[in-house]
Amino acid sequence: AQIAESGGGLVQPGGSLTLSCVGSGFPFNWYKMSWYRQAPGKEREFVATINAAGGIREYAASVKGRFTINKDNTKNTVYLHMNSLNSEDTAVYYCEAGDREYWGQGTQVTVSS
Repeated sequence: AQIAESGGGLVQPGGSLTLSCVGSGFPFNWYKMSWYRQAPGKEREFVATINAAGGIREYAASVKGRFTINKDNTKNTVYLHMNSLNSEDTAVYYCEAGDREYWGQGTQVTVSS
């Protein structure tokens, strides 16, 4: 199984960014998918999750109302749309399948002016 994240980069405070995560080698449409992040010197933390069918979403309190997770089973892809970014969102963002079953390598998001 493989998970590949993309879409990270440098963005100014208040800006937006969309991360993508493509899964392969496992039945993507059967798996709930999640995003986590890890800032320097901090533990990895939960950001958002979406159920297998893509209709049920949950978010961490710190991102609720700013981030949106979506899942496209026809493309084996899950997205994280991030708005109103601030410096506290700076982290490496990881995509995860199932209950911590498969992880990607992460993509760096830096929010800075």
